[in-house]
Amino acid sequence: MREVELQRRCDKNRKRSKRRTIYCPVHGCYIHSISQKYALFADQAGQLQERGVGREEAQILIASKTAITLKGEWLEAFWCDLCQETKWYHVTKRDRIYEVTNAPRELWQQAIGVMNPSGNPTVSEFTRRQSRMVGDRGIKDFRFVG
Repeated sequence: MREVELQRRCDKNRKRSKRRTIYCPVHGCYIHSISQKYALFADQAGQLQERGVGREEAQILIASKTAITLKGEWLEAFWCDLCQETKWYHVTKRDRIYEVTNAPRELWQQAIGVMNPSGNPTVSEFTRRQSRMVGDRGIKDFRFVG
C-alpha cells in the first residue's frame, strides 16, 4: 500500500517534460531528433482545404493574410538506430499523438526558415560558382590585361 502511494506522489510531482513518443515508421523503434522543428505555412487556399478548412473560409484567410502558420505540423530530422541513417519527416501532432511520414519535396516549399536547395535566387551564377571553388583555382575566371 505504501509503495503505491509513493509511486502516485512521484508521478504527480514530476516537473520534467516527458519524451516525445515518435517512432520509426519502418522499424517501430524510438527515433532521436537531430534538428530543430521547421514550422509549415499555407499560402494557398487549397493547402488549407486539404486540412479540413472550408473553401470560402480558406479563401478569406488567404486574402486577409499572406501566409497562415499550420499548427501541429512541422518538418524535422530524426536518427533511427536500426536504419542507421538520418531521415527528414513530416510530423503531425494531434491530441498528444505524433504521426510521422516521409517529407515530400513539395512540403519543403511550405517550411519556414529552410534554405532554398537551389540557392538564393538573387545571387549570380558567377558568385555561386566562386563560392564553391577551393583554393586559388577560381583565378582563371579573371583575365588580366597587361
